[in-house]
Amino acid sequence: AGVAMAEGEGLVSVDYEVSGKVQGVFFRKYTQGEAKRLGLVGWVQNTSHGTVQGQIQGPTARVRELQEWLRKIGSPQSRISRAEFSNEKKIEALEHEDFQILK
Repeated sequence: AGVAMAEGEGLVSVDYEVSGKVQGVFFRKYTQGEAKRLGLVGWVQNTSHGTVQGQIQGPTARVRELQEWLRKIGSPQSRISRAEFSNEKKIEALEHEDFQILK
């Protein structure tokens, strides 16, 4: 995606699911904003069972920052009870163009 990566900083992809009061509190919009601020790509969407899920891709250190944000901060009105991460893997190139909110 035309982003110059620092030497030795690999790219990772990780899936996430956040539980708590995370729907109807602009959680997706804030997640997208934070991801873009960190230069990450991926997606976020509400699930039918009241959680928010998605995927993050980017430089490892930046991905860690967003994981921490998803675990502790979220949107101003949200109350996060749990953030789970899965399927973490190293990737050679980003698989998304940007960070999207999926319906």
